[in-house]
Amino acid sequence: MSEPLTIPGEGFHPHLHDAAGQPATSLRTRLHHIRADALDGDTAQSGGMRRFAAVSGKTVGSEKLWMGQTHVAPATASSDHHHGESETAIYVVGGHPEFVFLDDAGPQPEEIRLRTSPGDYIFVPPFVPHREENPDPAEEAVVVIARSTQEAIVVNLPGLYVLRTGS
Repeated sequence: MSEPLTIPGEGFHPHLHDAAGQPATSLRTRLHHIRADALDGDTAQSGGMRRFAAVSGKTVGSEKLWMGQTHVAPATASSDHHHGESETAIYVVGGHPEFVFLDDAGPQPEEIRLRTSPGDYIFVPPFVPHREENPDPAEEAVVVIARSTQEAIVVNLPGLYVLRTGS
């Protein structure tokens, strides 16, 4: 028999509202249950995508982590962008999104397209320009994202370019 869903104010996720005459409870002294229907859409965005925060400084008081969902509509692509200093890990939940970047390992920079399926993971290093695409004409692509910074950093770009490092 499965356990019942957590109800706010019961179990391990008590209300965080201040009671009259009692000190405020720190967000960092308890577990947080973020329901699928309570994701925060007030996040940095790129054209062609919808990002929703689940775990962030704003939603739960996290200091070093951001986690949420991104939805890419059928037959669309995001803007070219990077995520600043954030390391980004992506888990494909649904659809077959494609992740595009430029690689300069050869004589000329080459566009690389990573085609994914549900259950696949992608790692995006800091400052690497890329875009997400959903070539499927009918099915939305959905991914779960974790970032090494407290909030979602999105720097939209006029195009893809090759990251130049000091090494």
